[in-house]
Amino acid sequence: MGRFNRILEPGLAILIPFLDRIAYVKSLKEAAIEIPSQSAITADNVTLELDGVLYTRVFDAYKASYGVEDAEYAISQLAQTTMRSEIGQLTLDHVLKERAALNTNITAAINEAAQAWGVTCLRYEIRDIHAPEGVVAAMHRQVTAERSKRAEILESEGQRQSAINIAEGKKQSVILASEALRAEEINRASGEAEAILLKAKATAAGIDAVGASIASGGLSAQGAVSLTVAEKYVDAFGKLARESTAVVVPGNVGDIGGMIATALSVYGKVGDAQSRTMAKQLLEKEGVVPAQGSENEGEKTQKASSASIIDSVVREFDSRAARK
Repeated sequence: MGRFNRILEPGLAILIPFLDRIAYVKSLKEAAIEIPSQSAITADNVTLELDGVLYTRVFDAYKASYGVEDAEYAISQLAQTTMRSEIGQLTLDHVLKERAALNTNITAAINEAAQAWGVTCLRYEIRDIHAPEGVVAAMHRQVTAERSKRAEILESEGQRQSAINIAEGKKQSVILASEALRAEEINRASGEAEAILLKAKATAAGIDAVGASIASGGLSAQGAVSLTVAEKYVDAFGKLARESTAVVVPGNVGDIGGMIATALSVYGKVGDAQSRTMAKQLLEKEGVVPAQGSENEGEKTQKASSASIIDSVVREFDSRAARK
């Protein structure tokens, strides 16, 4: 009779004719409510056209029937006003970037107001956002400029890195070349030092062998040495005129025999000087005469007599060498 009696549960229900009637039928399924397009102004004074979809479900049929006249219409209007309020707190860039956060805030605001209506808002999705053509063109120019800027930055960074790599490569190349040159110089110096040492050892061994041969050969070996010295003297004199523009020649240049005799006399004088030195050293070793540097204050009185002995021995050696 126009008064609420009960809520019919799912299944078989018995009604008394003329006394009971079904006033409202509510579906407990999730329903999608389309939110029509509407205008909203952002915090930076840009007018946007937005529409969306609201997903709701009735959780209390009594409140949905008697708490509000038209729950769907009330939810739709609440969604529009809430969306305008949330858009007004954000700038255009934040509206485009924070869509998910905007949907969550609108859903929370609707649920807070719709609890008394027996309806809960499951989620709200902004479907389309339409900005003015001038704003869209400016956004396109901004995106183009930003991408151009990033492209130029990346290109400059690439050129910078390329220059650094080239410089580093040249640096490493110079370092490696210097190290290689240093190693080459060290190896060459070591080789030259070893060659000089080997030549010195070979020359010393040759001199020792020649000296031993001369000592063991006696007069015949000394004659051969004299002949070799004479040959080298003549050969060196022959090369002298070819290697220099200024030549100093002896007076008897036409007398080859005299030149050879001169060479032999030079060798003989050198040999006599060496013989005298060896004789003096032998006398000092045998104790016939005192050695140099071994005098004392007591022996200084005998210096004159020792000198006369040395001179007599050397003169005797010279006379025998002359007879030979």
